[in-house]
Amino acid sequence: MSLSYLLSVFVRELPGCILFGGIFMPVTLLLLLLIVYFRIKLLEVNEELAMAQDPRKGLLNYHGQCSQVNSAGHQQLQAAHFHS
Repeated sequence: MSLSYLLSVFVRELPGCILFGGIFMPVTLLLLLLIVYFRIKLLEVNEELAMAQDPRKGLLNYHGQCSQVNSAGHQQLQAAHFHS
């Protein structure tokens, strides 16, 4: 008995719904999920690269982060002054 004979008998006896539903569909869905996942990651990296290459956006982001830190620090100072 050769391997090709066993494989041909297996495929002949295997119902089509099992072949489609048990093998083809899960593999296809997994590949589609991987494509979507890597597309989302690629879009995130493209946004980061665009921000890193445009100095105006970098300065705006730096200013936004500084103002957030300053307002948080200001709120902490007010809270400390209120409690004392």
